[in-house]
Amino acid sequence: MTLAAQYATRIGRMKASEIRELLKLLDQPGLLSFAGGIPDPALFPAQAFADAFQAALSPEHQAQSLQYSVSEGYLPLRQWIAAHMAKIGVQCGPENILITSGSQQAIDYLGKLFLSPKDTALVGWPTYLGALAAFNAYEPRYDRLRSGENQPPERYAQAAEAAGGRVKFAYLSPDFANPTGVTMTHAERLQMLDLAETLDTAVIEDAAYQDLRFDGEPVPPMLALEQDRKGGDIEACRTIYCGTFSKTLSPGLRVGWVVAASPIIQQLVLMKQASDLHSPTINQIVTYQVAEQLFDTHVAELRSVYMRRRDAMLAALKEHMPAGVTWTKPEGGMFIWVTLPEGISGAQLLERALEQEKVAFVPGQAFHADGSGENTLRLSFSNSNEPAIAEGIARLGHVLKTAM
Repeated sequence: MTLAAQYATRIGRMKASEIRELLKLLDQPGLLSFAGGIPDPALFPAQAFADAFQAALSPEHQAQSLQYSVSEGYLPLRQWIAAHMAKIGVQCGPENILITSGSQQAIDYLGKLFLSPKDTALVGWPTYLGALAAFNAYEPRYDRLRSGENQPPERYAQAAEAAGGRVKFAYLSPDFANPTGVTMTHAERLQMLDLAETLDTAVIEDAAYQDLRFDGEPVPPMLALEQDRKGGDIEACRTIYCGTFSKTLSPGLRVGWVVAASPIIQQLVLMKQASDLHSPTINQIVTYQVAEQLFDTHVAELRSVYMRRRDAMLAALKEHMPAGVTWTKPEGGMFIWVTLPEGISGAQLLERALEQEKVAFVPGQAFHADGSGENTLRLSFSNSNEPAIAEGIARLGHVLKTAM
């Protein structure tokens, strides 16, 4: 018996994540991995979480911690997030915040909220492959979002209409983007807001890495810029901000959030109720306790450590990469994007690197909605110390020189 013939049409667009598959290789002895965008577990505030869990499971608190909760999320945590958002220029209240199971769930919900089959999502070339995976289930078409270019807005609208749908949103990661590490300038963000206004479409701001700035001048979130334009009224904003504790406190607890105008939050709450009722209560409680206790000092430590690792990788790339190879120079985050000479396949290079030198990375093609970018790759520096980075990039450079 097979039920494959009964599957929904969307199933054909759902593919395994290359990163998830690569993570299965990490147990190989001697493997140096720059693949997953994984925080260093040695830097997790484990003792603070252990204390918070112990407190949450004490007799006076265990009934709340282990019980069902409201779909919107634990109120003290939403209040903490509102105060955190105010520090970066976004004025909002708990009614503008939904707690999600990581920002990945938020991205999935937003795809479900906006996309009907044949609608258009504007995304970067490349863009976060997890967003593509989430959006694919809702059967959209993709159009290339050309940040910093004077692309006529009507060209997007006409192409979407010709495909049988409408432009529903622009998805972007303005700060230290996954996978490129690139940060949008102030002018580019305003240009994107202008485009969204002209097209009357939403902006999904994936801010997973915003807190991890090492150097350079901070740029306000797009939601802050739009709110400023609209007299401070978040209810008038079309930008939807997705945040997460995965890159700062712990990815395993799966605690993220959405900040948006209250009608958007209300619709997402309905999805949350239908999906998993609410994010785990105890995880929200302990995340609040740890964030309240040490968020700022802990993030400062992360920035210091990750900056040294970024610098080590940039230095190693400069020393070991052959002529014709270029790379980004991020001001924060976890990633460096490498462009190889035309004709060099990132996927084939990975096969050689694993076999010959036991070095892993993510080929760049998976980050392109149109399947381009064959000669690109993503390197993550967050989960390797400086000696490992120097050794791994040297090995990668050796493989690449033999392939050219």
